[in-house]
Amino acid sequence: MPTLFDSVSLGGLTLKNRIVLPPLTRSRSAQPGDIPNAMMVDYYRQRASAGLMITEGTQIEPRGQGYAWTPGIYSPAQIAGWRAVTDAVHEQGGVIFCQLWHVGRVSHTSLQPGQQPPVAPSALPATAVKVFIETGPQAGALVAPSTPRALATAEVKALVQLYRTAAVNAKAAGFDGVELHCANGYLINQFISEHTNQRTDEYGGSLANRLRFLREVTEAVIEVFGGARVGVRFSPLFETTDEERVYLGLVEQDPHHTYTQAAALLEALGVGYLSIAEADWDNSPDLPPPFRAALREVFSRPILYAGRYTQAKAEAVLASGYGDLFGFGRTFIANPDLPHRFRHGLPLNPVDPATLYGGGEHGYIDYPASPT
Repeated sequence: MPTLFDSVSLGGLTLKNRIVLPPLTRSRSAQPGDIPNAMMVDYYRQRASAGLMITEGTQIEPRGQGYAWTPGIYSPAQIAGWRAVTDAVHEQGGVIFCQLWHVGRVSHTSLQPGQQPPVAPSALPATAVKVFIETGPQAGALVAPSTPRALATAEVKALVQLYRTAAVNAKAAGFDGVELHCANGYLINQFISEHTNQRTDEYGGSLANRLRFLREVTEAVIEVFGGARVGVRFSPLFETTDEERVYLGLVEQDPHHTYTQAAALLEALGVGYLSIAEADWDNSPDLPPPFRAALREVFSRPILYAGRYTQAKAEAVLASGYGDLFGFGRTFIANPDLPHRFRHGLPLNPVDPATLYGGGEHGYIDYPASPT
């Protein structure tokens, strides 16, 4: 019977367990410049006992930012900042991938170069979500996203190359691989979704066309890292919520078909793992078992699940054969030694919601490790 403490092979790497630090936006990069800092080095070092670590969403270019103080991977200073993080993680025997992020329309003019509108597949504003903008030194506010402008076809092709450049930068920063953020209603998800993509060129219309941007971006980063060191994250929602949120996702008319087709595409490209972000609001539904089974049928390599997972839920999905790796977000924030606590049945620190986004060391690197 497999356990959460088994080692797993991924792209020639040995993950020491199945417990993953998933991508978690914390908005603590150094300003100006959205540069990873010494505090972030400590944060990732503390959590290096995870089998796999995936960084917070990291914007691939200035237009890719939708929240104040999130780090980038496009400037020399950012690359150097991330190199300090990866060095610290590797010294602890950890494995770390960089999540490459572009928010597309989920942004605000105040976060965009020249206060221009955000860019998107189509000029449709994001609803039911908020973005976080800076209102003063270390002060911010949640506001509605700005209406975007539609990208020209040539601009879409240029964005594919920006993803490739970000992968080159991630390699220079010492990352073991990259994860493409294709979930939660951000740019690649906006191309995939019939609700946000009303294009009439080669990137719109049929599902195959709506998956074209995903395919081209994935191919571009595979050129840099090889398929086995590339992961892709989706958030295949089957229903939604009306509670106010800073991220959400999109419910397709046929999410089962959309995302099994996307997973089959990634299988053909040789992607190393598939990451599924499940609905994580209060009383949110579990993914339908037939969908988990279908993903397993079309994708032969590791599948990572996350979204309010407990140790017991992860063990149940592992035993079912549908999942291989499991992300624990808020639990890992509050418990830097989470694998040790799970293995020995130790009590867990509660997370402090007030310190999740922005701020300093409190609620970031001062959660205590277990005394035993």
